[in-house]
Amino acid sequence: MLDDAMNQRDCKITRLTDRGVLRVSGDGARDFLQGLITSNMDQVGPDAGIHAALLTPQGKILFDFFVASDVAGFLVDCAKSSIPELMKRLRFYKLRAAVDFADLSDEMSVWALWGETSGFAGAGAAIPDPRLDGLGLRMIAPADADLSSTDCTQESEAAYHAHRIALGVPEGGRDYELGDTFPHEAVLDELNGIDFKKGCYVGQEVVSRMEHRGTARKRVVPVRASVPLTADGSEVAADGAAIGRLGSVSDRDGLALLRLDRAEKAISEGKTIKAGDVAIELLQPAWASFRVPRAGG
Repeated sequence: MLDDAMNQRDCKITRLTDRGVLRVSGDGARDFLQGLITSNMDQVGPDAGIHAALLTPQGKILFDFFVASDVAGFLVDCAKSSIPELMKRLRFYKLRAAVDFADLSDEMSVWALWGETSGFAGAGAAIPDPRLDGLGLRMIAPADADLSSTDCTQESEAAYHAHRIALGVPEGGRDYELGDTFPHEAVLDELNGIDFKKGCYVGQEVVSRMEHRGTARKRVVPVRASVPLTADGSEVAADGAAIGRLGSVSDRDGLALLRLDRAEKAISEGKTIKAGDVAIELLQPAWASFRVPRAGG
């Protein structure tokens, strides 16, 4: 899965040790997934994958993941700790579908590449991160793959998450609670995690209703402080009134799931928004079509 072209490119790379790999195979695998998840399986091919979620019937995110193609079916890149429950849920929906599941987490590893990655899009299971161009690539490789001989700079996982946070891109379980968050709140609608034109899937009616009525009051947004933030899930409040919760942090930058209407009201009244005891400002992601309330704006 590693290409010689990688040895000629300058990039940053890290192994995401908390990610696992689930194979979904069988003659009915594509149609099976198509009827369950929020994104369109027709977009999955040799050089492209999708970002998607499996929802509750009430439209809340149970699992978020990436799907890439594989000679034996499809590879699902997801949180390693969630694989047993994800397999259990998929088996629940299997019925008579011609589909099988295998946990490959001991055999395969997940990597993130960013920076100069233009030569890697066709390198085995390396695909452009479907959420945002600036995120670079995601790659599934053998667990024992040795990347030390490449020109990629070996980075820490913290460096990858700092890059993700700087771009304002949330991750399930870190920036929003799985099982209790709608896709719009997790910004899947803005980050290519939902196909609004595909057919039915679990929770589709709720997602479509939120899209057409514009009823998403919460969003994960970037925040910044004047001092380093603490990654403790601090409550975000304005003069003691809760408006959300802090998620991932990297030094002074972080992501927070907030009630934007309450944040706007607090800012208009001149109140200070804090994560724990630290004052924060809200930032507008360059890619977002929704407006983040900001002081003076």
